Amino acid sequence: MRVTKREHACMILDDEGQQLVIDPGNQSGAVTAPGLVAIVITHEHADHWDAEHLEALRAAHPGVPIYGPEGVAQAAEGFDVSVVHAGERVTAGPFRLRFFGGEHAIIHRSIPVVDNLGVLVNERFYYPGDSYAVPDVPVALLAAPAGAPWLKIGDVMDFVVEVAPRATFAVHDAPLSEMGLGMAHARIEGAVSHGGGEHHRLGVGDSVEV
Repeated sequence: MRVTKREHACMILDDEGQQLVIDPGNQSGAVTAPGLVAIVITHEHADHWDAEHLEALRAAHPGVPIYGPEGVAQAAEGFDVSVVHAGERVTAGPFRLRFFGGEHAIIHRSIPVVDNLGVLVNERFYYPGDSYAVPDVPVALLAAPAGAPWLKIGDVMDFVVEVAPRATFAVHDAPLSEMGLGMAHARIEGAVSHGGGEHHRLGVGDSVEV
């Protein structure tokens, strides 16, 4: 299975010539996936989904399923989102999906907490969305958030150490300057190496096999 980083929090997974798109939001560039079999949206914030991307993907692939928590179904009115919950499993083409967590990380006590689900794909790749939800199985590759209003890099490091993946790469990086992203890479790299893993400094369009 190949995982390709797109802008900010968007990723495209490819296996057996079919694709899974995760979090195509308003910080993503154009998202194309010729063999698209499903879309996963971790939560309702606009940097993780927007109507323009869903309309384009649905136009190219009519009827392709969209999976997300209840908050996504309410926000993405008219898109027929299949609601999933923590602990639920779904299969889409060659992709076996399993969902974890349930809530977005706290930004501030004055800001409501929304639904958020991390997704484990084929028991190998894990992406927590905007949370520190830890899966209960070993992870080969972790997409680790790098910069956000809810994020402190020390908490990310603790999260990486707890998940103990064999490899990481950074996502949720649009808010960061070049210097800030470099610092985040270094901290994530240090955390994953604590357990003997490696960090991939992927740019937009770069891929890693898992």
